[in-house]
Amino acid sequence: MIALVDYGMGNLRSVEKALEKVGFNVLRTSNPEDLDKADAIVVPGVGAFGDAIHNLERLGLKNKVIHLINQGKPYLGICLGLQILFEYGYEFGQHEGLGILKGSVVRFDEKLPIKIPHMGWNQIHKKKNSKMFEGIKEGEFFYFVHSYYANPEDKSIVATTTDYAIDFCSSVEVDNIWAVQFHPEKSQTAGLKLLDNFRKFVYGI
Repeated sequence: MIALVDYGMGNLRSVEKALEKVGFNVLRTSNPEDLDKADAIVVPGVGAFGDAIHNLERLGLKNKVIHLINQGKPYLGICLGLQILFEYGYEFGQHEGLGILKGSVVRFDEKLPIKIPHMGWNQIHKKKNSKMFEGIKEGEFFYFVHSYYANPEDKSIVATTTDYAIDFCSSVEVDNIWAVQFHPEKSQTAGLKLLDNFRKFVYGI
């Protein structure tokens, strides 16, 4: 069983259905104790960084997620689930994140010749050999919806970048942490392949 963390940030049903489609037994939960029993944790989310951290704290989930990640439990973060891993987010002020990864989450510069939010299909470009992207071709398209992006201090954790006037970090992979800025549950075949890769990672298949 894997825990799909429900902390009030977005509709989780599409994520749940995609995880079930690749073979996961999914428990949608807001209970910290369920995370202890789970084989892995999945944290999706759409919305503001500060609200996400506040909701995790209010539900008693913040310290539990930090503890279990540090203990080595597999973690998949989607969109906001990637962003909150970092030390700081700058959406509507400065907010402290989980602090698992060094770096911050910043807004696309409004001076760039782009529409904000970044919404729609865009390509990923691989930066290292990654279990997350096994069987997924270089330049594959995934679906994005976001105005902020992660800026890791340690560039070695960056699994892929994406070009949107700048090259930004679109996924990270380090040890037990997999996290993506795009939405695999909305990315059709490629998204399901990534989720299946996570299943293989979790269960050592």
